[in-house]
Order: sequence, then C-alpha cells, then structure tokens
Amino acid sequence: MLFASTGVSPIAALIANAIPSYSVKELNSAVGSLLERGFAPRFLVQGIASRPQVKKGHLWMNLTDGEATITVVCWASRLNQLGYVPADGDGITVVGKLNFWAARASLAVQAIDIRPSLSTVERRFEAVKALLTTEGLIDPAARKRLPLIPKRIALLTSVPSSALADMLKTASERWPLAELLVVPIPVQGAVSPQICAVLEQLNQAYPYLKLDALVLARGGGSREDLMVFDDEQVCRAIAAFCCPVVTGLGHEDDLTVADLVADHRAATPTAAIVTLCPSRVSALQTIQQQRLQLMQQHQWRFKREKERLQQRHQMLQSVQPLTVLQRSRQQLRQRQQLLKALSPDRWLTRGFAKVMQRDGTMLESVNQANPNDDLVIHVRDGQIGVTVQSVQTNLD
Repeated sequence: MLFASTGVSPIAALIANAIPSYSVKELNSAVGSLLERGFAPRFLVQGIASRPQVKKGHLWMNLTDGEATITVVCWASRLNQLGYVPADGDGITVVGKLNFWAARASLAVQAIDIRPSLSTVERRFEAVKALLTTEGLIDPAARKRLPLIPKRIALLTSVPSSALADMLKTASERWPLAELLVVPIPVQGAVSPQICAVLEQLNQAYPYLKLDALVLARGGGSREDLMVFDDEQVCRAIAAFCCPVVTGLGHEDDLTVADLVADHRAATPTAAIVTLCPSRVSALQTIQQQRLQLMQQHQWRFKREKERLQQRHQMLQSVQPLTVLQRSRQQLRQRQQLLKALSPDRWLTRGFAKVMQRDGTMLESVNQANPNDDLVIHVRDGQIGVTVQSVQTNLD
C-alpha cells in the first residue's frame, strides 16, 4: 500500500503526477472526439435487424451478428429517402457512421443507407413464389400468347434511363411501325404501391389504349435492387393485367417473381423489345419471297389460262359451219377417191371386161345366165350386146 505508507491520498498522488482530470461532461466529450478522430467517417456493417420500430418518425433497431449487438438509428429526414425498411429478422447491410451522445455516453450507428442482404432477398423471393404458385398465378400453361405484329406497346420503366434509350433504339431499328407508349415508374426501393397504381390505371384504360403488350423493364444492378419485383402485390397486378406482359429486369442471371408471373421473361430490356417486335429486315425478305412466289404463280396461271383459251379457240374453230363443210367436203373427196380406186371400171383400162344383164345386174356366176339371154359386155371404150348361146360350168 504505497498511498497508506506515505500518508498521501490517491487523488492527491494522481494530481501530483499530472494525470489529466475531467468532469463527466468533459470525459464524454473527449471520448467522442477520440472516436471522431480515430474511426472511419463512413463504414459498412452487416447483421440481422432485431426489433425495428419507428418512434416519432425515426427508425430504431438493434443490429446483431449472434455474438454482439449494437444500436442503429435512422433519422426521419433520412428514413423518408430510403427505399427499403427492414423487418424483424432481415439480414441487412448498413452504410453508417458512429453517433456518440456525450450527455449519456451512448454509442449507436447512425444509418445513412440500409440495404437488404442477398439472403433476405432470396428468402422473400421463395416465400412469394411459393404463395403465388399455390394460388395458380405462376403457371406456364396460363401464359398469354404474344402478338405476332404488335401495333401499340406500353413501356414501364424509369425515365430517363439507359434501359429506355436502348428499348427505343431497338424498337426503331426492328419495327418502327409499332407505337410505343412510355409510362414512367420508379423501379427501386419501396415503390410497389406506385407500380401497382400505374398497372391498375393502364388496365382500366385498356379499352381506349388498345395495348397489344406491356414491357416492364429495369436496367442492370444488384439483385437487392430488384427486390421490388418480388413484391406480392406487384406480381398480382402483373398476373391480372389484360394483355401480355414481358419483363426485362436486370441481367440475364437475375430472376424475380415478376419474371415467373409474366407471360414472357426476357433477359434484358433490349431483349424484351427483340422478343415483341419482328425484324423488319426479315419481314422484308419474307415479303420479297412471297412476291416472287405470287409472280411465279401468276405467270403459271396466265400460261395455263392462255393454253386453255387456245384449246377452246381451236375447238370453236373446228365446229364452225364453214370448217365443218370443208372437212365434210374433204372427207367426201377422200371417199370418192377411194371408191374410184376400188371401182371395177378401173380394171377395164387394163383389158378386162364386165358382163351385165339387161337390168344392170352384174353377172357374177354362170348360174345367173341362161341360153338366149341378152347380155351387155362393157369394155374400156364401149359396150357389146350379145345373146347367150350356151352355158358351161367349170368342172374343177
């Protein structure tokens, strides 16, 4: 006991050794200054939100990793700007800075931004997916068929954005005949009520707008940024929409519940336009091929009709009275020539003769003649009248 043996009090000894002396307020202020000088002005801290609650507009909660706990506060002015408010048990990442209250030596993390962790996003995705699948809202067999040639497409995305610029450019290049109705919506944060309201308004105006399809699009970002498209109410509004819905959300590897509920899921916003709008180059090639086929069919039909008319013309020519008369005369001449060639009189010029009875009957057999019958013998240059003296039959 050094102090007891010397007879000097501990406080007096400390003062004598020039050890700093503070009031409570001064000590707390010194600790606060030390923290401000020796700690990063901004940092990330990850953990699980415990018992979050809003008091007088400010968000208070505990952040724990299972081994330690710290208080987190998000002031009302900042809370109104956040797109995400954690629920009890959500894994979160807090962008914050240390907040030390000197009056009561209380330390907390002042939240500048709060984002859900990937595990929280996946948990909500699975929960909403399971619910909507059970209700039949996620059913590939119930998906609406996309239009072959859309005339009017509604584009729901943030304005301005690179996603919108890419979609407008792609649509202009592929199918400029399609009319695009650009509808601005917020695409990140706690904006599901706004998205649902826009979808409901478009649904009610469908008889006047006559939309052929709707594209719900958002450019690239982290999976946590797409959490609004896992919202149950947003997905129900998509499922109830009156015309086909195509989603182009994030990157190719990103999958949201909205993608599962939609009638078609495209990998990116640009891919959504490619899915809906036909290629005018391909359409032009198809039209040219069809035109060539029509021309060939027309030529073939014209040739066939021409041949048919020629056949009918020839048929009509063949049944005209003058033609029939000429053909009959020709046939008659041919028959006359044939008769002349076969006539017995032709043989008279070669020295033959024909014997005929007085009545003009040709004598073909001796049995037709009797003695004293008068016969006429025709020779080349005249006739000879004779009387039958006798009739003799050939014995052989």
